[in-house]
Amino acid sequence: MAAEIEIRALGKWFGEGARRVEALRAIDLDVAHNEFVTLVGASGCGKSTLLRVLAGLETHDEGTIHVGGQPVHGPGADRAMVFQHYSLYPWLTVEDNVKFSRRLRHGRENLTLADVEAASGRADALLALMGLAGVARAWPNQLSGGMQQRVAIARALMGRPRILLMDEPFGALDAQTREVMHDLIRHVHRVEATTIVFVTHDVEEAIYLADRVVVLAPRPGRIDTVYPVPLPAQRDPDMKHAPEFLALKKEILARIRATSGMKTDQGLLERLNGAAEPATSP
Repeated sequence: MAAEIEIRALGKWFGEGARRVEALRAIDLDVAHNEFVTLVGASGCGKSTLLRVLAGLETHDEGTIHVGGQPVHGPGADRAMVFQHYSLYPWLTVEDNVKFSRRLRHGRENLTLADVEAASGRADALLALMGLAGVARAWPNQLSGGMQQRVAIARALMGRPRILLMDEPFGALDAQTREVMHDLIRHVHRVEATTIVFVTHDVEEAIYLADRVVVLAPRPGRIDTVYPVPLPAQRDPDMKHAPEFLALKKEILARIRATSGMKTDQGLLERLNGAAEPATSP
């Protein structure tokens, strides 16, 4: 059975001439239907760039991407993206923000009553799934950050995309809200049976959410290691304290440090401290 996402020998460059920079090199990755994959790595490893190329928001210079067996050459209804910043329309209510993508798709078509009823039913179901039914008529600025991000996720799911792409969507939330969102997105993943590719800098978050964690190495961005997550599909926050969870977290963090090229050994620190001291006269 073919993978939902197939990436082969993917390469991406930015700039031209002497300023040309290789952002991604020889990325090979398969993601199965309904799989949850997280991307982690040191700053500059190309996590967000890879996600934007997969979304069709950036072009790639080498290799191929296929989604559902079809080549990716730009944005499509089969993929939806959720960003760290909610990007809700402040002049629309919560309910109308969620319906907006469906309305945009049918903007040039003759809508029937059945179309309107189908959109309303889907929106109502998503609002209920996200725990937002009670604020459907509220404005975005009346909601907390976590609730606004739930609206953004519901809007992304409105068109029933095959794939949900998430670029550090919980990065601006406080720790307690993040934990609530973790369980919510796992629940959505189960109910909607959507394939998810999720970028994060938080290794604990990456392990808790994912079926597999992909570590990217920087300069240029490339896949270093892929770690299967040995946790059951039904997750619980207490699992974060389990020995196997902590061991995997330690291993992934060590791998990210190794690929980053940053050194923190004691000898180097002593050399730096010595260099900072003024020379003394004999």
